[in-house]
Amino acid sequence: MKRLIVAASLAALLGTGPAAFAQTAPAGAKFIQVGRLMADPATGKVETNKTLVVVDGKVVEIRDGFVGEGQVVDLRDSFVLPGLIDSHVHLTSQQGANARLDEVTQSSADQAIIGAAYAAKTLRAGFTTVADLGAENDAIFALRDGIRAGKVPGPRILAAGSAITPDGGHADAHGFREDILHVISSPTACSGADECRKAVRMQVKYGADLIKITATGGVLSNTKAGLGQQLADDELVAIVEAAHSLGRRVTAHAHGVDGINAALAAGVDSIEHGTFADAESFKLYKKNGAYLIPTLMAGDFVTRVANSPNNFFSPAQTAKAREAGPKMLDMARRAHDAGIKIAFGTDSGVSAHGDNAQEFALLVKAGLSPLEAIQAATVRAADHLQISDEVGALKPGMAADLVAVKGDPLADVTVLEHVAFVMKGGEIYKN
Repeated sequence: MKRLIVAASLAALLGTGPAAFAQTAPAGAKFIQVGRLMADPATGKVETNKTLVVVDGKVVEIRDGFVGEGQVVDLRDSFVLPGLIDSHVHLTSQQGANARLDEVTQSSADQAIIGAAYAAKTLRAGFTTVADLGAENDAIFALRDGIRAGKVPGPRILAAGSAITPDGGHADAHGFREDILHVISSPTACSGADECRKAVRMQVKYGADLIKITATGGVLSNTKAGLGQQLADDELVAIVEAAHSLGRRVTAHAHGVDGINAALAAGVDSIEHGTFADAESFKLYKKNGAYLIPTLMAGDFVTRVANSPNNFFSPAQTAKAREAGPKMLDMARRAHDAGIKIAFGTDSGVSAHGDNAQEFALLVKAGLSPLEAIQAATVRAADHLQISDEVGALKPGMAADLVAVKGDPLADVTVLEHVAFVMKGGEIYKN
C-alpha cells in the first residue's frame, strides 16, 4: 500500500498521472487510441500504441500510449492511416444503360441531389477528399459548398466544374438531334486561343478550384472521333497561361500520345489517363514535374462493358473502349518504371462510386508496392492538388481525416476496400 501511495504521489508531482493529463488536455478534445498508425505515408513508418489528440477538427498532438478521457475513440485493434484522396471523380453521375437519357432529363438540381448520395457513399468508403473533374457548374459547386458548410455529408471537394473542350470535342454534347444539341452543348466549348482563354477565365469566375481540359478524344463521348489530339497547340498554351495567371492548376484528359505530349509541352500540371504515352511523354513529365493519374479502374470498367453481352455502349464508344481500355495497365507499369510521379484517381462515375479503393489492387498489379499505392492516395495526391498543408498525413495542425482497417494494407492492399472507420475533420462518419 505504501508503495502505491508513493507511486501516486510521484505521478502527481511529475504531472504524469490521469489527473495531470486531464488538466493538460485541450477543452473539447477527442482522443483517438490507435494500435498501429501510419501518420505520414511519405516515410512508410508504422508506429504502435499511439493516441491522436483532435481539437476543432485538427490533429493537435500525437501522444505515446493509450491516453485520454471523455471523448475517446478505441481503434486499438486497427491500422490507421490518413483519409484517402481520389484525384479524379464525377460525383453527379454514374455510367449505366440510361446514361445518355440522363443527359437530357436531369436538371442541375437533380444532379446535385444525385451527387450528394454518391458523395456520402464515397466518404463512407474512406475517401475524405476528392477532385471532381467535370460536372455541370451549378450542381457540383452547390454540392461542394454544401459539404464545406456541413449541410450534407461528403468528402472535401475540389471542383473543376465544366471542362474546357474544343467545339465538338470529347466533353461537348454528341449523338442527339441538332435542336437538342443547341440546348445541351457545353458552355465551355471553345475554338481558337482567345475563346479558350476566355473559357478558363469564366470558369474561375464561376468558382472552379482547378481547370480540367480535354486535350484528346475520349472513350465515352458518343462520336467516332478517335482518341488523338483535339485542342490545338496554341489553344493549350492559352489555357495554361490563363489558368496559371489566375492561380489554378490545369489537368488534361489525354489518351493519344500526340495530345499527351502537346499538353505537357504547353505546361499542364497533370495528365488524366495517359494511355498511349511514349518515352518522349515520360521525358516531358519529368521536365515539368507533372503528375500522372492513371485511372486504371476506368480502363478496366470500359473494357469489361465493351466485351460484355450486356454492353450498353454505343458502337463509337465500344470501339474506343476496346482500343484504350486494355492498354492502360501496361502504360501505368511503364510510367512507374520510368519514375513518373503518380497520384491516385479512379474516374469514378465511370465505374461505380464507393468502389474507389479497388484502384489500389490495380496500381499494385501495375508494379507499385502497396506503400507506393497508399502514398499515391495520400501524400502524392495532396501534393498534386496543392493541399499538402491540410491533408495527406496526420501531423499537428492538419485536418483530422483518418481511416481505419482491421488488416495490414502494407501486406495486402485490398484491405482498404473494407474500411471500418472514417473520420473527416474530427467528425465520425463511419464506425
